[in-house]
Amino acid sequence: MADEYVLKHLQDVLDAILELESFFVDYPRRFDVFEKDRLRIAAVERKTEIMGEALNRILKYDPAFSLPHIKEVIKTRNRIIHGYDSVETEFLWGLLLRHIPALKCDVEQILAASTQN
Repeated sequence: MADEYVLKHLQDVLDAILELESFFVDYPRRFDVFEKDRLRIAAVERKTEIMGEALNRILKYDPAFSLPHIKEVIKTRNRIIHGYDSVETEFLWGLLLRHIPALKCDVEQILAASTQN
């Protein structure tokens, strides 16, 4: 069972994902459209930074906390912040289509389990 600090930051991750998803409602799922959309590219970058920072805070607080691919999310956050000029649009598109939905499922499971206790 996660404590309040961890749950608060997991909720921050989920909120960032939900807001990001809202930016893509009725948006074509086509890379050729996305790669020209600077606003949505920036949104993916920013929300990924928030997710990574929230998860980083959790790990600093509780190094034993387990979440699939948590270190990869944190590394992605660091890459966007510190290596901003090397982040490819294709990479962000892959995050959006594959990795962020998987993260959402994992976080929702933990949050749901915490409300059952």
